Amino acid sequence: MKRKSARAALHLGVALATLGLAACSSPSKTDSTGASGPGNGTLTVAGSTAMLPLVKDASAAYQSEHPNVKISVSGGGSSTGINQVAAKAIDIGDSDITAPDHPELVDHRVAVVGFAIVTNPSAGVKNLSKTQLRDIFAGKVTNWKDAGGADQKIVIVNRPRSSGTRAVFVKTVMGTTPLSENGLVQDATGTAVSVVKQTPGTISYVALSGVTGGGVTIVSVDGVAPSPETIATGKYPIWSYEHMFTNGEAKGDAAAFIDYVGARTDLVKKNKFIPISAMKVKETDR
Repeated sequence: MKRKSARAALHLGVALATLGLAACSSPSKTDSTGASGPGNGTLTVAGSTAMLPLVKDASAAYQSEHPNVKISVSGGGSSTGINQVAAKAIDIGDSDITAPDHPELVDHRVAVVGFAIVTNPSAGVKNLSKTQLRDIFAGKVTNWKDAGGADQKIVIVNRPRSSGTRAVFVKTVMGTTPLSENGLVQDATGTAVSVVKQTPGTISYVALSGVTGGGVTIVSVDGVAPSPETIATGKYPIWSYEHMFTNGEAKGDAAAFIDYVGARTDLVKKNKFIPISAMKVKETDR
């Protein structure tokens, strides 16, 4: 009897140990996106300043649901985001533009962004044609009275060459006409808007998501104002997809967070972006 009891106890101990090992090796819990990931890592995200409001809101919401994940979000411009993720210095590179020179990067489109032409109200214009915009930003028209506005000098506020916003503006408005390098340069959406608010005669191109609180005039282009409806139907021309690039296929927390950003249409709309599903027109090179 003692021998049988000892054998039974041994079998019970082996079974319990096996169960314990199975529990320890079970997959990590599924997160809110439905993807299975570690859920306790760190992510570094950088790039487009146009995307900052959306990505910051999404990172705060994601971390509140996944308290073991830490996400660092910064700007620097679309080119910076692309170059840093290509160098594997960050996990995700945010960009308003594509990255055709980096085949190693995987593109994840998460939203659509519209870009607004903004002026200081002193300019006295509410509508400009594409031709007028090209002439202004090429430095051919230098006084607002020659564009239907006040008798006041035009002050251009450009974005740096690393800016995705600048690249989209050149692609959709300037074409082969070079931008004038005279005037001011601001490296972030928020500072460009602030300068236009504070400086008479200024004009710039900024993400619609960055125009808050009034103080500037949002100019129509060929009679069409930027809005979710006019952008979705292609009537308003200055827009692009928002990209989140990874070096190789996204995995773990990076994949889960990218899916989360695109899925949170409430945050997309709150920050004046447009869900990709709402678009009636599609582009392959934006």
